[in-house]
Amino acid sequence: MAYVILIIGLVLGLPIAFAILAAMGWFMATGEAPYHIRIVATEMFSGLGSYALLAIPLFILAGELMNESGITRRIIAFANVLVGGFRAGLAHVNIWASVIFAGLSGSAVADTSAIGRVFIPEMEKHGYDRSFAAALTAASSVIGPIIPPSIPVIIYALIVSGVSVPGLFLAGIIPGLMLAVFLSAYVALTVKVEHITPDLDLSGPSPREAILGGILPLLMPVFVVGSILLGVVTPTEAASFAVAYALVLGMAVYRKITLASLPRIFGDAMRDSAVILVIIAAVAAANWVLTYNRVPNMLTDWVLGTVDSQTMFLIAVILLFLFVGLFLEGIAAMLVLVPILHPIAVSLGVDPVHFGIIVIFNLMIGLITPPLGLCLFVAEGIAKVGMARLTRAILPFFLVEVLVLVILTFVPGIVTFLPRLFGF
Repeated sequence: MAYVILIIGLVLGLPIAFAILAAMGWFMATGEAPYHIRIVATEMFSGLGSYALLAIPLFILAGELMNESGITRRIIAFANVLVGGFRAGLAHVNIWASVIFAGLSGSAVADTSAIGRVFIPEMEKHGYDRSFAAALTAASSVIGPIIPPSIPVIIYALIVSGVSVPGLFLAGIIPGLMLAVFLSAYVALTVKVEHITPDLDLSGPSPREAILGGILPLLMPVFVVGSILLGVVTPTEAASFAVAYALVLGMAVYRKITLASLPRIFGDAMRDSAVILVIIAAVAAANWVLTYNRVPNMLTDWVLGTVDSQTMFLIAVILLFLFVGLFLEGIAAMLVLVPILHPIAVSLGVDPVHFGIIVIFNLMIGLITPPLGLCLFVAEGIAKVGMARLTRAILPFFLVEVLVLVILTFVPGIVTFLPRLFGF
């Protein structure tokens, strides 16, 4: 019955956390000892009882402050200097602006919203199909949670003991850049430029001004990731530094943030943080039931008895997460499946850092797949082209991202090179 309640809740559009809690509440209220409804609340609060979790609302707040500082245009101008002169240059600027934005927000949805509001109408004005512009914006935003700093990376490190946040941060750099290169290659090979006007209207910043305008925002991820790698601060302390840096940049340097706007910015960050933290709490309670009933152990024994090679296991993981990503929010899927699959991966000789990036990359692709791809919905909300048309436009980009995922999965050295170079 608990599974029926969970499925009905998801079908009716109930948020995943509340659907899980409804199923858990019924199960605990009707189950025999040792099940009790009080366990739900106890395990929920236990799931949130980690100092490292403070990094999540702090990084979200830093991203909100940077967005409010008016950096989107500066990032676009900076990316335009770098790649705007290439064939289909405006599409390349879209992709590489997402790469730069990734180091500031760590959120694919924030990337889609901020970049999309500028680029989708701008690209259409310069001759690109509006659905193509929306699809490209959503597809490139997947880079956001892969390149550090990244909220999914922090959550993954909390789920799996022994996997370091700095190691995962380093491991995400090359895959994120590789995805950008592959998307750029696809754009260069397929976009017809006969009816496209190349110049991006940025109200006239010179290349020198564009580069100088992009330096200060770009220093934030450098300082944050660098201080973590050097062992100077923990990820949570680095997140606090990011908030302070963004606040100074927005209030003192760019002067786009006022005291009057701070309550709204903090409120938005609290709302977005609450969504993630409620999911973490709900899944922590559900994981207690699974662990108590030895479900992870039984699944591990079954997989190890059925799958006889690392290759078959990795193929199964790719297919599983791509399927789950169609229906579940990425963090929720990670919290449910990673505690089960990680021990199996390690027992089959998969590097823990490599496996973490595979999982995160996999689930981020789910952000652009219907019916529940959040980035797809945000892009459609801006472009207003209809979900069917946008889904057709996103399909080639989805296939490019799956190709990159397959390469990363079966060439682990791409992922593990930087962590091993720095001793993680």
